[in-house]
Amino acid sequence: MDDSSIATPPLHVVICPWLAFGHLLPCLDLAERLASRGHRVSFVSTPRNIARLPPVRPAFAPLIDFVALPLPHVEGMPEGAESTNDVPYEKFELHRKAFDGLAAPVSEFLGAACAEVGKKPDWIIVDSFHHWAAAAAVEHKVPCAMLVLVAASMTAIWAANLSKQAASSEAQPAAGTPRFEVERRKLSTTLRTSGMSIAERASLTLHRSNLVLFRSCVEWEPESVPLLTTLGGKPIVPLGLMPPSPEGGRGISKDGEDATLIWLDAQPAKSVVYVALGTEVPLQAEQVLELALGLELAGTRFLWALRKPSGVTDADVLPSGFEERTHGRGLVVTGWVPQISVLAHDAVGVFLTHCGWNSTIEGLLFGHPLIMLPIFGDQGPNARLMERRQVGVQVRRIENDGSFDRDGVATAVRAVALEEESRRIFVANAKKMQEILADSKVHERCIDGFIQRLRSYKE
Repeated sequence: MDDSSIATPPLHVVICPWLAFGHLLPCLDLAERLASRGHRVSFVSTPRNIARLPPVRPAFAPLIDFVALPLPHVEGMPEGAESTNDVPYEKFELHRKAFDGLAAPVSEFLGAACAEVGKKPDWIIVDSFHHWAAAAAVEHKVPCAMLVLVAASMTAIWAANLSKQAASSEAQPAAGTPRFEVERRKLSTTLRTSGMSIAERASLTLHRSNLVLFRSCVEWEPESVPLLTTLGGKPIVPLGLMPPSPEGGRGISKDGEDATLIWLDAQPAKSVVYVALGTEVPLQAEQVLELALGLELAGTRFLWALRKPSGVTDADVLPSGFEERTHGRGLVVTGWVPQISVLAHDAVGVFLTHCGWNSTIEGLLFGHPLIMLPIFGDQGPNARLMERRQVGVQVRRIENDGSFDRDGVATAVRAVALEEESRRIFVANAKKMQEILADSKVHERCIDGFIQRLRSYKE
């Protein structure tokens, strides 16, 4: 890999990810891609989050400096909680309040870096929620890029609403958005325990940034990417999909030997449905029961990475007798699961996912058709995008509240995993998406174009 950095001094880029592993991991991937081209990166997060990141590949480690800033404690937050994975959904606003306590330390770090000869950052890349980091960039005269880790189609909806001079909190939902998604989105724009809604945070960050970055490419979203040239008047640049590298540490078990992989070793090829609905928002207790009974009813083999709902005991999280009835063909894991290794395993044939952008990319990286059960945020639009690509189906939902039942789960699982005619279509289309993800030239070209934009930017 190459760019003009051979002839010009390397850049120093600061990256400030949101405190969720769905953001921390792609930001780490971006840091490695910058380091692979000789650029220096300061990766800013909190101590425990940094400690839980996979190891950086040795060739790039000297160029990536991890900056650990302690997360201030907020009354009501679980002790030691730093990422969204540590916090029950009902306390997310407290987590954002604690996150806002990083404003002064980030500004101090940036100021100190600017004052040190030869260390001044050329750019700072901030996640959508970091309005105060973007403000610090303005204060210290460091160009700022806002990172939008969603699909181009989602970004295009935001751009269209901005062009109509609509406030972010009043953004009109796209056609086909179910009622329960619209209502959940309205709720997310009014939650203000931390003093500011998500929409307000993103709007302020955009206003204070010089450039916008998004995680997609024209090959993946040919309808949406060509429409994205600016967002709120700021130039917008694709990063490519940044698929996880097989040589990275993402797929390595922390123990070196993982029980889930040992279990998969004993299963027939392409026979297992891998079930993982992300680390941020667990299903409600009654929906966990319906999902479990749907998997049982479908009759397939499954590996379920289950995040337990808060306030539910281990004895009550699954239906009575479920594990005994599915013994031998099903495994439920409530601890850490090496998702990349699981998806790469030959026994896995289907991915039942919440359709977070990370998980969608990871599932299709291995050519798996999708059973889709979106929960919140951009997951619903992602699922509809993948349905249009005919790589799988969504679980049937109740329009008013988004609930689902065991029959809907079983129907979706059978359509993707068992029914020969529909499965053949879904697998063929998933393989087409896999080809795009496997084309390293596409994604490296996007990174080179992004670096060129950083170099050539003039205020």
